Amino acid sequence: MKKLFLLAACSLLLAAGSVNAQNDKVMAKPVAAPAATDAQTAVDNKNASEMVFEAEEFNFGTIKQGESVTHEFTFTNNGKEDMIITNAQGSCGCTVPQYPKEPIKKGATGSIKVTFNSAGKMGMQDKTVTITSNAKNSPRILHLKGTVEAPAAQPANAAPQK
Repeated sequence: MKKLFLLAACSLLLAAGSVNAQNDKVMAKPVAAPAATDAQTAVDNKNASEMVFEAEEFNFGTIKQGESVTHEFTFTNNGKEDMIITNAQGSCGCTVPQYPKEPIKKGATGSIKVTFNSAGKMGMQDKTVTITSNAKNSPRILHLKGTVEAPAAQPANAAPQK
């Protein structure tokens, strides 16, 4: 009985050692370096496109809650290659960008139209849009700033006078 118990214990120890050795082999495998992203490649490319905005911030002033504001951010491709915008993402669902899907030639201008819907918003607002492209200065962040006030009070319907 003691021999059987000793044999079982030795088998368990060997099995555990085998699993640890396999884990060490898996852990010791070299990890491949991540592939360069489009943004990294663009930075390394001296001829890459370059997105230059007339202004990266728009102050819409003061609006009433529920109103929408739209602004176009104009930019120029100052690089030597065509610029391709791959994404434009608002900081929330209330900020919706529209961007050109076709390549912007070198020296050409384009615009990103951004609409901010103030429904449910109050006070100071600073909404952003992140632009991702093959430009060497990508990503770019645009800002829409302003104040949202409570809507004007609606007069209560008075009963008709007789």
